[in-house]
Amino acid sequence: MQIKLGETKGVTIVTIEGEINLESSPQLRKAFDDLLKKGTQKIMLDFQKISYIDSSGLATCVELFQRLQDKSGKLCLVQLPVKVRNVFEVTRLDKLFPIYNSQEEAFVNF
Repeated sequence: MQIKLGETKGVTIVTIEGEINLESSPQLRKAFDDLLKKGTQKIMLDFQKISYIDSSGLATCVELFQRLQDKSGKLCLVQLPVKVRNVFEVTRLDKLFPIYNSQEEAFVNF
């Protein structure tokens, strides 16, 4: 898994490539910890290049969502491939996370 960070309009964009699974979730959690330590309040997770996510990946995303909410922050997910979006829908996490088809659509709602 590869993680790239960028910032646009005061929103930190985390672009993730590969699989989010039991093996890679700690790497993602560390990246989130670093962002939160810096005081990041708005995070957009770009899943366009994610090929797979398992329960540990979902748990990591939920944990970030909760930690950001505790600090009055915001998190959204963008560009989920159909296969990955189905996982969020089956687990009903699509009701928890704001999910957008594009970064532009997400910026309008930040």
